[in-house]
Amino acid sequence: MNIQIFGTKKSFDTKKAQRWFKERRIKFQFIDMREKEMSKGELRSVAQAVGGIDALLNPKPKDEDTLALVQHLAESQRFDKLLENQQLLREPIVRNGRQATVGNRPDVWATWE
Repeated sequence: MNIQIFGTKKSFDTKKAQRWFKERRIKFQFIDMREKEMSKGELRSVAQAVGGIDALLNPKPKDEDTLALVQHLAESQRFDKLLENQQLLREPIVRNGRQATVGNRPDVWATWE
């Protein structure tokens, strides 16, 4: 398994995900999204794995105006706007190769073992 956890150090759900993998002695790479954002390819891969851009959006972000803008853009423009405003992403984003989850999903992670 090649686990990557994208999130921020202050996110409780990100901490829960890290704890879940640590307790099972599964190695993972933590990427702090305040320091290093997802690349275009990573974001596209995760969006495909979770069922589209809407599944990636945090329903209650600090910047609600930008969220409203992203939700009302044409489909072709949404991805680029989300790439520029990754603070709108729900945390954590956990990747295992081509598989990915958004939010705290230990039920799915258990099937990856």
